[in-house]
Amino acid sequence: MALTLYSDRFWISPWVFSCYVTLKEKGVPFEIVDLALDKKETHQPEYKQKSLTAKVPSIDHDGFWLSESMAILEYLEETFPQVRALPANTRERARARQLMSFLRTDLYALREERSTNTMFYDHADKPLSGKAQADVEKLYEVANAFVSGVGEWSVADSELAFCMQRLGMNGQELPPRLRPFVEAQWSRPSVQSYVTHVRAPYVPY
Repeated sequence: MALTLYSDRFWISPWVFSCYVTLKEKGVPFEIVDLALDKKETHQPEYKQKSLTAKVPSIDHDGFWLSESMAILEYLEETFPQVRALPANTRERARARQLMSFLRTDLYALREERSTNTMFYDHADKPLSGKAQADVEKLYEVANAFVSGVGEWSVADSELAFCMQRLGMNGQELPPRLRPFVEAQWSRPSVQSYVTHVRAPYVPY
């Protein structure tokens, strides 16, 4: 079995993070190939043809290529079911997927003003706009509802903590009720392995 995860070379993609953490939690051996998005390496003909969407993350599992993080996570869950990355209970699993979909399709102002490069490179130096602050309030509202029902770990927990660290790693105090959750997620070895990875000097793209 050979599995390769294709990542951005700056290691700032929340969706690469999600796939990386899932593979680590499942104990699946894999290799990493870093691609330079600033040099448009994902648009090289061979990669574009195999990944279909010309984005990261992508995986190559014994010659089977797949891109888009949600599709990858579902594939990993079904292919390596010995350690779960999504809840076993149907309703809890649906709730986790709901949260993950929300994190991918909402909070646009927050994601722009506290982009992931501000987590790992130069921190943000401007206050949040009104739209971004509204996103923060929405994020906290959703997080409070989700955290109250959290049981065993799932990748949705790590994704939520990553999103809230857009604020925490930029010096914003997290709500007391959510801070222990974020700290617990951030201390997981799988998460720390990603967070502490040596990164190339950042180049805007």
